[in-house]
Parts: sequence; C-alpha cells; structure tokens
Amino acid sequence: MRTIAVATAGRSDYGIYLPVLREIDRQPDLRLSVVAGGMHFTPEFGVTVLSLEHDGFDVAERVEVRATSDSPVAVAEAIGLGIAGFAQAYARCRPDLLVVLGDRYEMHAAALAALPLGIPTAHIHGGELAEGAIADALRHCITKLSHLHFVSTETYARRIVQLGEEPWRVFVTGAPSLDNLRTFEPLSRAEVEARVGMTLETAPLLVTYRPVSLEPAGAELWQMAELFAALRDSGRPLVFTLPNTDAGGLAIAEMIGAFVEREPGARLVANAGTTLYFSLMSCAAAMVGNSSSGLIEAASFGLPVVNIGSRQSGRVRADNVIDVNYDRYAIAGGIRRALEPPFRDRLREMLNPYGRGVAAQDIVHVLRTVPLDARLLHKRFFDAAGGEFSSHAVVNSLKDAQQWVMPPRVPNDN
Repeated sequence: MRTIAVATAGRSDYGIYLPVLREIDRQPDLRLSVVAGGMHFTPEFGVTVLSLEHDGFDVAERVEVRATSDSPVAVAEAIGLGIAGFAQAYARCRPDLLVVLGDRYEMHAAALAALPLGIPTAHIHGGELAEGAIADALRHCITKLSHLHFVSTETYARRIVQLGEEPWRVFVTGAPSLDNLRTFEPLSRAEVEARVGMTLETAPLLVTYRPVSLEPAGAELWQMAELFAALRDSGRPLVFTLPNTDAGGLAIAEMIGAFVEREPGARLVANAGTTLYFSLMSCAAAMVGNSSSGLIEAASFGLPVVNIGSRQSGRVRADNVIDVNYDRYAIAGGIRRALEPPFRDRLREMLNPYGRGVAAQDIVHVLRTVPLDARLLHKRFFDAAGGEFSSHAVVNSLKDAQQWVMPPRVPNDN
C-alpha cells in the first residue's frame, strides 16, 4: 500500500486535482493523504476546505501557509512558514510519494519541504510559462525539485527536458481539469442565475483577472481602471471571480468588490467551484482577463477569450484566444471581436491542445507502478544540447480527438 500525499493550496488547484484525487481514491493499493493549506481556510475566499470534505476527501494534514497581506514581504514570509508546516505534516503522514501542481508559492513551499526528507515528488503542469508573474520562476523551481513530471502538452515536455530533466521522468498526459468535462452536466440557466444573483437573458462576460506580479508596483490600479472602463462599455452582464492570494491580489479583489457595488449589471462569485465555473463558461458570451483557465479549459467550450497583458505570455493557446494589451480601447476591441458570431462559429470544431480528458488515469497509473528506488530519487542532469528529444511518455494523441464531444451548453444563445 503506497501513501500518496497531495498538497493543495486552494480553489485554484482543487478543481484541477479533483479527477486525480478520485482516481487515487479508487485504487485499492493506494492510500490518499490530502495535505491542505493556503486559501483553503480563508473566509474571504470561501473556506474551500469544506468543498474537499463535501466531496468525500478527508484532510489528513492542515498547514498554515497564508500571507497576512498581499504585500511581497508577506508572501515571502508565508513561503517560509509553509516550508516548516509542510515538513512537519510529511513527518507525521510519511508519504511514499508527494504530488504538487502548478506554480503557486504554497506549492513551492510544499515541494521544497519534501527535499531534505527524501520524498519523491510528482509535479503536474510543469514546463509552462507565465512570463508576467513570479509564478514563472516558481514553476521551474518546482520542476527541479521534482522527480516525475506530468505535463499537458509535448511543447512543455520538451521544455522540461531542456531544463535538464531525464526524459524517462516526463509524461505527456494532458491537463487533468479537462477530465472533469467528461462527466460535466451544466447547471440550468435558472440555477446559474440563482447562484450568481442576476438574470442572464443576455449571455454574460466571465471576468477572471489575476495580479501581474512582475509589473511595476501599483500597476494593478490603472490596469483594473482600464479593464472596468472596457467592461462597462460592453453593455453585457458581468460575472467576476476572485483573484488568488498573490501579491496584489487583495487590492484587485477590493477594486472588483467596489466596482460590483456600483454596477447593477455586475456580480462577484467568491467561490464558484468546478460545476458553477464550468456552467458559467458554457453560458458566457466570452471570457475576459488573464487566467490560465482561459487558455486551458475555455478551448473545450469553444469559448472566445480576451487575454489581457503579459501574465500568460509564452503559453500554448488555441484559436479562441485574442491577445490584447492593458489599454481600455484594446480590451474593448478584443471584446467586440470575441462577440462577432463568425468568430465564435469558427471555434465549434476547434481541438483543445491540452488533451482529451484522460489525464488522471495516466497520472495515477504511473504513481501506482513507478519503482520507488534509488534511480527515482537520485536525479541526474540530462544535457539536451545537440540531442533529439525522445520521450518515454504516455502521449495522448490528438488523432483520437474526434471521439471528444464538446461539453453541453447552458441554453442561452444571446
């Protein structure tokens, strides 16, 4: 019986993890140990640890890793606090393998704490870029701390090998969040309206905006002012989600809250959860902001995305993404283009470059069967210079994509 510890920091990773957690839980020879910290226990972000428990997952360990404010110093202090907390948690639950995901500072703390304890670490969503945020550096640091890599595209697999990781450690599985779409049943429009608190006879804009931490200090003030001006001019209902607890995140959340109070056609959803968030994607006219979900999940809905600024620079994107700068007129132009019927019609047969929704099976198969031996734990630097990339990966070929069916939409063609 292998104990698989899964480090989770909040709603930003839980929906992605969910298919993997369920697949681990189904295996009779695996024991799941959920180690939760970060935003999961924060009232202003919905106390999302309750979602884990509602879905039937016991939280084995609770780690204090939360910034006291959204200042850079507070984030740095939280990283140190998280390293100590995760190390103590691992000493108690003694996992055979640790699973981490993405690029948040809490995940970096979780991976770094495992290093001196000799716990092999598996990283989901490595190799990607977020050039406008410190998350870009954190993701690559987590790659170097990890022993197995489950990546969403072959482009990202090549990048991990370029970072010196041995190819046999890299598995191209696709994005786990897309697994959720195979069983997704959208809420009815009436249910979405009740949860959001607004009628949606006109399809809304779904707005998800994150801090761009490598921009100059205070940049979020004018960025949000430009965004609000463009959104107000759209004439569409607006549904906002909250940013994460990155540096600058609380300031953005406060600005969104103030905007929503002033605008009768705008609503804020503090903790949408996977079902409501996907239902909003399926009924929205377009998505506006700079979230990775606009590049990864939105493509499966054929949803146009107006991607603002530099945060997602360098990521693989499908044809649904319209890149614009922070200027209100550029954002408004992107929204107009996204709302043009011919543009959306072209997206109906689009393939999602992030896979076809079977990532969890491949990830958990590796977690169950990989030998827990010295070869796994003792990493060697792989010099890819001058050599051909040869992956021993489980590649989900998009040649099978004709079997993929676009998720059902909430009835609303306006």
